[in-house]
Amino acid sequence: QVQLVESGGGLVQAGGSLKLSCAASGRTFSSYAMGWFRLPPGKEREFIAAISKSGGSTGYADSVKGRFTISRDNGKNTVALQMNSLNPEDTAVYYCAARGTYSSTNYYTRGYDYWGQGTQVTVSS
Repeated sequence: QVQLVESGGGLVQAGGSLKLSCAASGRTFSSYAMGWFRLPPGKEREFIAAISKSGGSTGYADSVKGRFTISRDNGKNTVALQMNSLNPEDTAVYYCAARGTYSSTNYYTRGYDYWGQGTQVTVSS
């Protein structure tokens, strides 16, 4: 089992940047593929980005491709989401998630087992 805690959210102007971080408890962080999702106001939760256990494979939603970058540090049990060129449509609660997997190279857009509590990102126009 793994517990996840997000941080780094806040209020930013359009065009600005934020970096979210997710800290994982436990000694088996490297056993999990990781992902970021978001819940915009009045909408359903959506996939944003994912990274494989090894960190060698990543995937992104079309809406954030080229603007957001996911990374992980297995030595520090953390996964990060660097968000650039933010716009008001990026306003949402952002969640990190973990999925147990045997694959070192696969990343996933669904099927996550563990979730953090979320961090609010608000982008003003």
